[in-house]
Amino acid sequence: MAESVQSAPTASSKWLKAFTVYTRPRVLIVLLLGFSAGLPLALVTSTLQAWLTQNGINLKTIGLFSLVGLRDTFKFFWAPLVDALSIPLLTRLLGRRRSWLILSQLLLIAAIVVLGFSDPKTSIFYVTVAALMVAAASATQDIVIDAFRVESLPQEEQAAGIASYILAYRVALLLSGAGALLLVAYLEASGVAQLTAWKVSYLAAAACVAVGMIAAFLAKEPADESAKDDDGSPVKRVFATAISAFGEFLSRPLAISILLFVLLFKFCDAFAGVLTVPFVLTTGFTLATYATVVKGVGFAAAVIGGLAGGALARTLPLTTCLWIAAIVQMLSNLMFSWLAWMGPDVSALTLTIIVENFTSNAANVIFVAYLSALCGARAHTATQFALLSATAAVGRTVLAASGGYVAEATGWFWFFIVTTFSAIPSILLLIWLQRRGHFASLEAEKK
Repeated sequence: MAESVQSAPTASSKWLKAFTVYTRPRVLIVLLLGFSAGLPLALVTSTLQAWLTQNGINLKTIGLFSLVGLRDTFKFFWAPLVDALSIPLLTRLLGRRRSWLILSQLLLIAAIVVLGFSDPKTSIFYVTVAALMVAAASATQDIVIDAFRVESLPQEEQAAGIASYILAYRVALLLSGAGALLLVAYLEASGVAQLTAWKVSYLAAAACVAVGMIAAFLAKEPADESAKDDDGSPVKRVFATAISAFGEFLSRPLAISILLFVLLFKFCDAFAGVLTVPFVLTTGFTLATYATVVKGVGFAAAVIGGLAGGALARTLPLTTCLWIAAIVQMLSNLMFSWLAWMGPDVSALTLTIIVENFTSNAANVIFVAYLSALCGARAHTATQFALLSATAAVGRTVLAASGGYVAEATGWFWFFIVTTFSAIPSILLLIWLQRRGHFASLEAEKK
């Protein structure tokens, strides 16, 4: 009896400590950087699509702009630049990581301004070039932030840092998506010319990148344990860094199995999620219902799920967390099959979206914590994390792109059943890697 009374405060204090970690200065810096990272995506996807549609650009051209999302797939090609090169003057003043942060943010602000001053009616080519500039600058910022986060946070703060990053990322995405569109609508209703309204909206988004710049100036430069030598040819340093980073990772035991696991882990989630919008609308729900439930209630559920995922990753062993993430994100797809059976029931939609967003974001935090743990040598952090995130992006984008064909062949109910079973390969790999001691070795390194 006495033992159970004494154990209760210990367990509760453990969870309390898991949540108070979000108030630590290093974690708050990552929170601000997450906001800066989340701003650009909507500006070159949904917000830009709305602008192009308003200007009468044809659907085929608008559809091609989705290719800017390939930045995540290819960014590891230029990640070695971040690991190998210093920025003249800035590196001496701020350090290697913070100097690259400031440079990428300045480039991002400039690219967003260029995009804001473009006009789809007069030159779609100019808009395309500007959108690619934003995507490239944004991807570079992501590379640096990922490396900075992994290097600056101790292991016990990694999960909280990831959860904070994703929370701020989603807030910024909402701001540059729905917020930008609302600003344009307000300005047009106030009598401002359409082109000017869009220009102001993009300039406001560019100004918001200053949040990330403030974070970069306030942050402490991570300890540089790599002892890089900046003498010699920059080209040779970049190639040497790339070869060393990829070579070090691929020389590890089970490297190919690890990459395959990274590729497949989020596949079942993305396979179902890629068709959420057409499923909701063709089931009989209105656009207003979609916006309210999916974007409103879903956003809140995602935030809570991210915080819960961060607390789990901090409290439980990595293997346990990955098992929880794998199972909940697989079973959550069955909620959509249930919704397809229920039909246009708002209560059923609300419950489905809550479960899906909560589990998906919790699993995402745990997965990114795993990717961070895979980045070993600090000399290669940016390159290796970019390689891992690019591999995961292939599963989310390229593999999941076949969802439309499957849905047409099976219908919605059986489509989501199929997406549930698509998690089996990643679970088999999870068993394989666990039995061969992969996760145990990561836990040992963490301790």
